[in-house]
Amino acid sequence: MNIAVDFDGTIVEHKYPAIGRERPFAIETLKKLAAEHHKLILWSVREGKLLDEAVEFCRERGLEFYAVNRDYPEEEKGLNNHFSRKLKVDLFIDDRNLGGVPDWGTIYEMIHYKLSYEDLMRKYEREDEVEQPKGFFARMFGKK
Repeated sequence: MNIAVDFDGTIVEHKYPAIGRERPFAIETLKKLAAEHHKLILWSVREGKLLDEAVEFCRERGLEFYAVNRDYPEEEKGLNNHFSRKLKVDLFIDDRNLGGVPDWGTIYEMIHYKLSYEDLMRKYEREDEVEQPKGFFARMFGKK
């Protein structure tokens, strides 16, 4: 999959223009997704020096992106007849999603197992439906 990942509020806590603390397991999860051959694109409002700082922050932690603020590394606005600011990706991971950004364990599980949020919630509900021992009245009258 081609996956666009926001930086501020998603990989790190939102402290723009400063770089916030890394959100728990963000870098580790993204490195694992990259190792599984997903193409990660850093998609950020940051530009210039601020963008360079974000890329370097990730690089220092062993995370390299396939591309930064573009569909592929060599893409240049003037040389691509089909250039669009809108990325052509399969998935966006961003703290501005409806409902915010889930924890990185949930993100990994959804991508790795190809689960929708609805699929994941159903899975968790089934795990919660563990049979409870019946009390005296339930045993007597057939009710839970």
